[in-house]
Formats: sequence, C-alpha cells, structure tokens
Amino acid sequence: MKFRRIVSIAAALAAAATLTACQGGEEADTSQPQAAAGVAVQVTPVVRDTIATENQVSGSVVTDGQKSVFVAANAQCTAVYVETGDEVSAGDWICTLDMDSTISSYNAANITYQSAVDNYADQEAIFDRQIALAEKNVSDLKALFEIGAASQAEIDSAELNLMTLQASKKSTLAQLEAGMQSSLSNVEQLSAVLENVDAQGNVVAPVSGTVITLNAAEGGYVSASMPVAVIDGVDVMEISVSVSEALVPSLSQGDEVDVSIGALNVETVGTIRSIERTPNVQTRLYTVTVGLNEDIEGLMSGMFAQVSFRTNVSEDAVVVPTEAILTSGGEQYVFVVEDGVARYQPVQTGLTGSGVTEVTEGLEDGQQLVTVGQEYLSDGEAVRIVSGEG
Repeated sequence: MKFRRIVSIAAALAAAATLTACQGGEEADTSQPQAAAGVAVQVTPVVRDTIATENQVSGSVVTDGQKSVFVAANAQCTAVYVETGDEVSAGDWICTLDMDSTISSYNAANITYQSAVDNYADQEAIFDRQIALAEKNVSDLKALFEIGAASQAEIDSAELNLMTLQASKKSTLAQLEAGMQSSLSNVEQLSAVLENVDAQGNVVAPVSGTVITLNAAEGGYVSASMPVAVIDGVDVMEISVSVSEALVPSLSQGDEVDVSIGALNVETVGTIRSIERTPNVQTRLYTVTVGLNEDIEGLMSGMFAQVSFRTNVSEDAVVVPTEAILTSGGEQYVFVVEDGVARYQPVQTGLTGSGVTEVTEGLEDGQQLVTVGQEYLSDGEAVRIVSGEG
C-alpha cells in the first residue's frame, strides 16, 4: 500500500509539472507578435512625365573674355555704327554689310529644303497607301482562292505588284532623302556665313564689352579671313566640352543641358551657345560651348564639369524607376499590386535616362508599381506594403 501511495503522489506531481509547463508555454506563445502575412514590398504609383536620353560628357570651365566677330564671306560695308573704344551691348549693330544676295540665297535654300521635306512626306504617304491597298488585294484574292473564286495566277500577279510597289518606295525615298540632305547641307553652309548677321545684313555684337579692334569701314570690304570686330567683354564663365560626330547631329544651339560642377558640389542648367562645325584635327571631336543660366559663386576657369545633353525627348510618357524593371529570358516585366497580391506584368520599354525608363506598353497611370522587393515575388503572391504607397 505504501508503495502505491508513493507512485500516486509521483504521478500527481508529474501531471502538475506538465500542466504548469503547458500553461507557461502558452503564456510565452501569446507574448510573441504574430508575423504579418505576405512579402514586404514598397510601391509607387505609375505616372506620366517627360523623359530624354542623356549623354554625359566631361568638360571644363573656360573664360570668354574676348570675342572675335567673323562673317564668313567677302562683302561691302554700307554703314558703320561704332568706333574703336566704344562700349556695346549684346545685340547692338556693329555695321551693315551688303549681304542681300547671300540672305536671298539662304531664304531660297530654306524654302528648297522645306519643299524637299514636304515632298518626301507626301511621297511616303502615297506609297504607304498604295502598299496597304496592294496588301489588301493579295489578302482578298487568297480568301477568294480558298472558295474557288480566284486563281493562283491572280494571286501571283497581285503579289508581284506588291513587291514592285515596295521596291519603288525604297528606291524613290532613298533618292528624295539624298536630295533633302543636300538641301540641308546648303542651308547649314549659308547659316554659318550669316551666324553674326541678321536678316537685314546688320552685323550684331554677340557679347557686351568694349570694341578693341574694328576692321569695317563704310564703302570698304570685310573679309572672311579677318574679324569684323573684336570685343573685349566682361569675363563670362562657360563650359567647353568635346563631343563625338555621333552626338553632334542631335544637338542644337539654344538646347538646355544639365551641368554638374564637382568641386563646388553644384548642379545647374546651361544653354548651348555654339557648336563648332569642324572637328579638332587631332581628336576628331567637335567643341560645344555651354553658357550657364546663373552666376555661380566660386566658379573658376579650369574647373572640371560634367554636361548631360538631353536627346530623343519623349513627352507625356509612362516613366518608372529603372530598378523596378526585371528581365528574364529576354522578356522585361514588372510587378504591380492589385487587391493585396502581386501581379506579373510584361512591359515594353523605350528611352532610358537618369535612373528612369519609359514604358511604352504594359502599364497605365495610377497602377501601384513594386519598386522594392520585386525580385522575391511570383505572380499571385500575397504582399504587404511597408512604405512608398501612393
């Protein structure tokens, strides 16, 4: 009996210990926070914006203290408005040259070029219409052939006509494009002659300053080999960069550019003031001069600068952070969040610049795009947005 009592007491104690342990475990479990369901992601709303391809080139700050005013032609001077030592402002007339024939040639060249452009567009539209009709004719004949209402000979004839039109379009447009480029070259050459001359033949001061040299006299002639005048201007800080022949055609005088000056930790905007028309003999690069749109304290000649040229602009485009786009097997895709789950979305992209990419197909305004955590997602997987929700 005594032995049985000892066993009963031991069993009771063991049961009590087990119950206490279970209760303690339950209390420990309830003290732990429950993990939230879904993969943690950050999102941003899809928006429309303007995007441009950016080409970054290194350059340096230079001082434009003196400006030589050239006219790339031999012309007679009919009037002079300044003397050596005079102060002039940018835009003031220095003298008037008999440039009527050159100006007329420039205007005619512009008309010829525009006519060539219009003719090219018209011919392309006509060919496109003819080819579309020929393609429809081939398609219709093939359908009729299936029901026995057209012969193979008719189909062959229609296909030959289509091929003839396509070849004719290619040949004709190639000839028109060559003529258009020739007209453009003529315009650019005459434009170079008239770079510092207005539509009335007045030679215009490109900068403000003091006239220190004047080679124009009423009744005399100016030469392309000598400057009409040299102006000693107030020191103007500019950025000089050298660009390749591949980039030059995409640049125009007056284009805005982004400028970064590392020594001063400054980000600013500039404007293209000039583009050299001939390359450097040694480097085969073209010099582009960029004027700064604001005065920058501490800026000194010789400082390094980074210039970002904006080309191939696309406006009102769907623009997303580049890192949001993933690639697999040659296909680009993103993830969007809909009703708390991730949705796989294939996309087509366009321009890329400054950390963003244009999406031409696959996304719409307002969709919630996953920008962080997309690498860990699969289609239909539950997500929880931890930040960045728009």
